[in-house]
Amino acid sequence: MKLFLRTLFLFIGIIAIWQMVISIFNLPPYILPTPLSVLFSLQNHFTLILHETGITIAETCLGLLLGVLLGTLAALLMASFKSIGFWILPILVISQAIPTFAIAPLFVIWFGYGMTSKIATAIIMIFFPVASSFLDGLNRSHPGWLDLAKTMNAKKWRLFWYIRIPAALPSLASGVRVATVAAPIGAVVGEWVGASQGLGFLMLNANARMQIDLMFAGLWVLIIFSLGLYFLVDKSLKRLIPWQIN
Repeated sequence: MKLFLRTLFLFIGIIAIWQMVISIFNLPPYILPTPLSVLFSLQNHFTLILHETGITIAETCLGLLLGVLLGTLAALLMASFKSIGFWILPILVISQAIPTFAIAPLFVIWFGYGMTSKIATAIIMIFFPVASSFLDGLNRSHPGWLDLAKTMNAKKWRLFWYIRIPAALPSLASGVRVATVAAPIGAVVGEWVGASQGLGFLMLNANARMQIDLMFAGLWVLIIFSLGLYFLVDKSLKRLIPWQIN
């Protein structure tokens, strides 16, 4: 309840400042539409926005799921086999060194204008924070716990399953939270580069047609979805990993 009230007050404050800026500087609608005009645009184009939002949600959730799985697997491989880590680590760095806008057009060429290229763009943005956070957690297992297990002749896979992985889950959770924020960005960037549907496509077309109120309506829907997704993931992680420090 406190979180809901805090979020509600934050939105009211943003809308009040938004309207105040328009009134003080006398901004025309094609520069910054009023909150009321954005609300009317949301109402008038509700069916269209709802359809495009569903596409972006699907791209984001699939990209987040696959990115977390691939990042987790990469971290486990690098922590288990140093020789594999020698080859995977440069790939992790390269995936972040190349700007997303530079590689997203290639995904459109390779995978087409459908959802696959947007999911791939989201995965690229998610892969590194998940893999690096989980790998750091795996490499920082308490040495006392590992030494105790080794004195009891614990096998390597038991060290991983019962000590290193549980101890590294809070680090993985931090990476997943970062990935949750990045996933909608990856999906929308992919839609900007080349798409025929989705919120990014809707906002790009609205901007080209000077329908700034519609563009802002799509932007606010994207913000609300991103916040809802983050709080949902954060709440789930706290329940799944109760031993992490909140």
